[in-house]
Amino acid sequence: MDPVNLMNRLRTAAVPLLVWLVTLGALTAWTATGNAGTPARLRAAEGRVLIPYGTESTAAFFTLRNTGTANDVLTGVTAPPGYRAMLSRTVDIGRNAGRMEMAGAVTVPAGGTLRMTPSGLDVMVTPPPRLSPGDRLTFTLHFRDSPPLTVRARAVRTLSGAE
Repeated sequence: MDPVNLMNRLRTAAVPLLVWLVTLGALTAWTATGNAGTPARLRAAEGRVLIPYGTESTAAFFTLRNTGTANDVLTGVTAPPGYRAMLSRTVDIGRNAGRMEMAGAVTVPAGGTLRMTPSGLDVMVTPPPRLSPGDRLTFTLHFRDSPPLTVRARAVRTLSGAE
């Protein structure tokens, strides 16, 4: 093989190899400096569970904080033994009325907060447990990417927490 043809072939092969090496180096540096992001980091303070007035269900409420740079998705909740829990949402049906419906998975935004409220997302608990003010129930929140999070909810008459 003639030396000129060999040099041309080496140059042709060197260009993609050089591009690959530069790209790999740039991605490694970007990741090493923390710019590639962090997974979701979820936390929840003690929640509240309403002391039930009826015999059908009650609701629990939590505030979830995500200090990571990636979203995660709340996919479900496990109640204490003997009870069922599901994510539910209040939907406005007009004339100052609403109805409860099962909620699907809910995003916990990166760097943000997911607040459960009586007029939005909550955890419906059936049958309603017999609770006195200050009693606590333990729930497990399940996520798409993060490990389950065990949270406690304190029994209150109203969400203000004042007894």
